[in-house]
Amino acid sequence: MPIVAQSTETTDWVSRFADEVIEESERRAPGKPVVVASGLSPSGPIHLGNLREVMTPHLVADEIRRRGYTVRHLISWDDYDRYRKVPAGVPGVDDSWAEHIGKPLTSVPAPAGSAYANWAEHFKAAMTAALAELGVEYDGISQTEQYTSGVYREQVLFAMRHRGDIDAILDQYRTKKAPAKKQSQKPLDEAELEAAEGSGAADEDDGSGSAAGYFPYKPYCGQCEKDLTTVTSYDDDTTELTYTCSACGFSETVRLSEFNRGKLVWKVDWPMRWAYEGVIFEPSGVDHSSPGSSFQVGGQIVGIFGGKQPIGPMYAFVGISGMAKMSSSKGGVPTPADALQIMEPQLLRWLYARRRPNQSFKIAFDQEIQRLYDEWDKLAAKVADGSVLPADAAAYVRAVGTAAGELPRTPRPMPYRTLASVADITAGAEDQTLRILSELDPGNPLTSLDEVRPRLDKAETWINTQVPAEERTVVRDEPDVDLLKSLDDQGRDSLRLLLEGLEANWSLDGLTHLVYGVPKVQAGFSAEAGPKELPPEIKVAQRTFFALLYHLLVGRDTGPRLPTLLLAVGQDRVRKLLGA
Repeated sequence: MPIVAQSTETTDWVSRFADEVIEESERRAPGKPVVVASGLSPSGPIHLGNLREVMTPHLVADEIRRRGYTVRHLISWDDYDRYRKVPAGVPGVDDSWAEHIGKPLTSVPAPAGSAYANWAEHFKAAMTAALAELGVEYDGISQTEQYTSGVYREQVLFAMRHRGDIDAILDQYRTKKAPAKKQSQKPLDEAELEAAEGSGAADEDDGSGSAAGYFPYKPYCGQCEKDLTTVTSYDDDTTELTYTCSACGFSETVRLSEFNRGKLVWKVDWPMRWAYEGVIFEPSGVDHSSPGSSFQVGGQIVGIFGGKQPIGPMYAFVGISGMAKMSSSKGGVPTPADALQIMEPQLLRWLYARRRPNQSFKIAFDQEIQRLYDEWDKLAAKVADGSVLPADAAAYVRAVGTAAGELPRTPRPMPYRTLASVADITAGAEDQTLRILSELDPGNPLTSLDEVRPRLDKAETWINTQVPAEERTVVRDEPDVDLLKSLDDQGRDSLRLLLEGLEANWSLDGLTHLVYGVPKVQAGFSAEAGPKELPPEIKVAQRTFFALLYHLLVGRDTGPRLPTLLLAVGQDRVRKLLGA
């Protein structure tokens, strides 16, 4: 059942863009579907920075659908782009792939061992699966298919006839020096650097210049398939085009009205598509939005094709917080598939929905993910009790589902940090995991791990892939006899108080009350005394007590939350390790 749309009175950025896009669509194309667009180049792993290219129009398109309009979200797979470089760190790829530089991505072999037909299909596959899990509805367009089947033939011929007009626009920017980039005080992380590269097409040249003049079209060579070609002559009447290839020396003359092995250069190709598809909304990264960039230039060139520039907000960087070196199929930066291994799609959607496109943010792969999940769960609680602010409520609704309905969710979403701690301690043993989780709330015990999935699986993957081995929790097999013997009276008394209260407090809430209460009781206060009733020394005593328990249980100063750890270890083993 579709989620009820939020009131347009909310002040979130998605609603504001939806208002603007609907108004513009009715002005340009009344009665027709609203068209929003994204572009992705499968030149390598499609990372979390690129995902903003999709999520920004997806969220706007979904809000428009909620209001009852028909929307098309186009994702152009730029798989007819040239292969520019061999990305580092991709399994199954070595330096020999350099021989394919200059070919269309669909003509480059897939990495060794891949089940896919070519390079582009290999990298599209992971993104396609991630978009399905995220609930993104779209119409995919292969630019290889569009060009090689002749769909754009009239647009190509039109661009060639108007090459002088296109050249005049481009020439306005060729004579201007690009502004010097400011040096950042803080180095960008890998994901930000990758995001700065945009779709991979931003550095494509303006066109093919030779003694014969300017041409906005690049043939792929008929012999080596590379785009290292130069158009040496073209006849508008016959459409006869002659080109030479600097890579292999091949030359031929073809009729462009029948030739489908080439494409318009990027700064012409993009505005051509805006006009052809009637795009109303398409965001762009900072690399496409600077003075003289493809978005700005395209805003003038699109008029030659009889179209208008889309509403196009600039989107900021997406950074990464603390990713470990995982053995996934990526080239140095994490992908949406990597993120979805450790977090539910609702959380990932929320990270993109709650920030305006021009606001940067980070996606956590380190301990910060636990804080993000705490924040997410608090938001869900506020939505449930009606205390949530309107803009936060709108972001929540956009995160948990789409106009088509809610995404599959964890039936009983226990705290992520608790699930991660249990997965850490049990090393994934399902019987032990179920025992521990069922004891967290004895009044409403868990009966099956399916109740906490998929969140449990995500937390377990996070523990196994992102937490270094030296930080994993290993419970002692035997008591630390030397430490136990060295304790003074206060230390021994603290352990006695804890052990005496174990059975009566054997639940998450009960053990929380117990471990915080022991130092209070030892200092002569009630276990129920609140922070305002206690002197500062109690906090010091609590930290000392906690450190003692961690040393006796796991041999370290710190570890998972003590109540969770105690439940995981079990009463009998706790008594043994604490010297009972």
